[in-house]
Amino acid sequence: MFQEAAQFLLQVVFELAAVAFWLRFYMQLTRVPFQNPFAQFIVKVTNWAVKPARRLIPGLFGLDLASLMFFILTELVWVLASHLVAGFPFLAAGMAVWPGFLLLTLAAGLKLIIYLTIALIVVQAIISWVNPFSPVAPVFYALSRPALAPFQRIIPPISGIDLSPLAAFVVLQLILILPIGGLERLAHHLIVGLP
Repeated sequence: MFQEAAQFLLQVVFELAAVAFWLRFYMQLTRVPFQNPFAQFIVKVTNWAVKPARRLIPGLFGLDLASLMFFILTELVWVLASHLVAGFPFLAAGMAVWPGFLLLTLAAGLKLIIYLTIALIVVQAIISWVNPFSPVAPVFYALSRPALAPFQRIIPPISGIDLSPLAAFVVLQLILILPIGGLERLAHHLIVGLP
């Protein structure tokens, strides 16, 4: 019972931090305007780590590499901490398990990005129906646009209703099940030697 509670708390803390770091990186990647409350919130909750790190890790081609590094580092610490709480024998396992943990970190990061993309699409759809002139509407439009644009080119609106979010959900779920699920299985096999 204590182990489950500890894992839940660790997951909440680390995944929220990872979401903030990813959003900061992704907002800069998608050229989201930072003069809005949502973007300012993300900047303020990540400045404590990103600003000092930028002295050592400068941006490259307009990419915020410091935020990306903290996203990956947060996912790695979450993966290791969850296994530590579960009683994984790190000392007995030795260095042979590290490729598995790195693959598991990659899978966890990709899974979080997919879930976050789904959430951004849902929020964007709700805002577009409820209050399309909200100050945060351009932010969520810009963040969901890369995932929706390929489907919007293929699927025309029917009676003014955009069906591209449904198609995006199906494809994103398939990505979670097939390549990311396979990556997780491979990582677990490398860590514990189970099929």
